[in-house]
Amino acid sequence: MVERRRRIRVGSDALQQLIEELAARLKRSVVVDDPLVRLICSSQHFGDADPVRIRSLLQGRADDEIIRYVLDQGVARWPKPDFVQGRDDLGLLTRYCVPLRERGELLGLLMVVAPDGTLTHEEADTVAQAVPAITAQLRADQLAADTGELDLPATLDALFGTSEAARTGARRQLIDGGLLPDAPHAVVSAVQVARSVEPPGQVELALRAALERFLRTRSSDGVMGVTPDGAVLVQVSARPLTAQELADQATTVREALAAYLDASAAPVVGIGGGQDGLADAWTSHTQALVAARAARRLPHLKGIGAWESLGELAVLLQLPDDALNPSLLPGPLRLLLDSPVGQRLEDTLRCFLENAGSVPRTAEALQIHRTSLYYRLRQIQEITGLDLDSGDDRLVLHLGLRTRALLQAQADPSAV
Repeated sequence: MVERRRRIRVGSDALQQLIEELAARLKRSVVVDDPLVRLICSSQHFGDADPVRIRSLLQGRADDEIIRYVLDQGVARWPKPDFVQGRDDLGLLTRYCVPLRERGELLGLLMVVAPDGTLTHEEADTVAQAVPAITAQLRADQLAADTGELDLPATLDALFGTSEAARTGARRQLIDGGLLPDAPHAVVSAVQVARSVEPPGQVELALRAALERFLRTRSSDGVMGVTPDGAVLVQVSARPLTAQELADQATTVREALAAYLDASAAPVVGIGGGQDGLADAWTSHTQALVAARAARRLPHLKGIGAWESLGELAVLLQLPDDALNPSLLPGPLRLLLDSPVGQRLEDTLRCFLENAGSVPRTAEALQIHRTSLYYRLRQIQEITGLDLDSGDDRLVLHLGLRTRALLQAQADPSAV
């Protein structure tokens, strides 16, 4: 589903006034950040600005290293205010941090610069007295930001669904509603995260934050759908987005999530194939889910899978998890693997098949004499009972080797 609540980009005048009043009473700099430590509003300075504060004001967010440091303190789970200790190497002064919650939901973080790591009882009381009004105004700002927002979950579900009529209707809604232009090219990316230690709502917010920069770029327009454990990004464009553009985008998303979420989230990104406009976006969505599964199961992909580069693995990865097991290996291949010289013959067979059965290229790749190669190929045929001149038999063995590589990759990241 699509997460509807958005971050307040700039604090409302009412929220800004509350922050300025608190800062004036404390004679300290005060900011309100969202739960991902992205700036909502900031007070005037009181001679206590540090490099982190200055960069945040200029960029609208802290550096990734700062965000990760603050979130690693567990601020999103703090039941009460505490201090975020400063770090000289990061240019960060100590801050008094107050989680702003409504009915247990974290709306934001109130930060008061406290270089010496203390507040007087009077200052702490002043902050505590201001928190209810700031929290209420923050919630009001969020509700105001939601007003008039279209409800997208059903539309995206229909766009990716099996009914052609429903897909047509969803496409029309997105275009007529001004959410996406009627562009000739479409591609879908899927982001998935594992179970995380983050508090409820933090993952959705992080996914939105990581993807929102791609809702409008020089090359494309997009919409996103967000769930507690994943997201999809639909992008349309006048020209096809290149594989490199999509890979760079996926890398940026993973880097952002690494700043916003604990390492246990282990995000992966699957990139679907380019399709002819929104009418065929459902195909790209299906492909993106398979690519995300590849990114999760194949460590050598480093968290990013692209449908266009999966080859025959795209078929194997659509099998249910309980079916993708060693029983899929063809009997003749298992005989070869179990033989005393199985490893050498397996390597020879793989090289032979990947070189389209070319003896000269295979011998060169293995750096052996052709006579030795012919001997090994005869051994393979004798053990397996298959004919390497038969296209069908070679297909059985090649697909079996790819299945074996997939199974090995799950057990040993260095296997592929």
